[in-house]
Amino acid sequence: MLPPARPRKLAKVPFVELADGRVQGVVSSGSDIGRVYVSSVAAGTYEFACSTNNNRPCGGARGMFCNHILALLNEAALQYGVERVARYLRVEVAAEELTAQAVSQVMIAARPSQGDSTAAASVFSQFLRHLAYLEFEPSTAPVPELQWFPPTRAVG
Repeated sequence: MLPPARPRKLAKVPFVELADGRVQGVVSSGSDIGRVYVSSVAAGTYEFACSTNNNRPCGGARGMFCNHILALLNEAALQYGVERVARYLRVEVAAEELTAQAVSQVMIAARPSQGDSTAAASVFSQFLRHLAYLEFEPSTAPVPELQWFPPTRAVG
């Protein structure tokens, strides 16, 4: 279990992971409190997908990264560190210029294609499974699946 690179707020991007050859996660809608988007970017090709949790396409992801994907990449950099995210996605950025924004710009410049959102269902399902842990009694024992929650307070 790795500690997060820096604590982050979970309101905008409650779930982000490096898995299945993608940076993927759940991003809250900016306009509707009841809607979330499942976004992902593939390693190497930077193929991207963004859709609602009930598989409706994102209106902003038309041929380019939408704001949901950019928020996902920024939060991934906070959670895992920008170096690890860049390495995972296979993005070449000079060490002195290594920021989440620089990583995003390199991927956007490659003009990636928009992929299908078939993985959205499994990513959202995984997120819901993780939320079920919130119903458990507090414990100090490590739970590897929950490493994306920042350690912000002690259990009493």
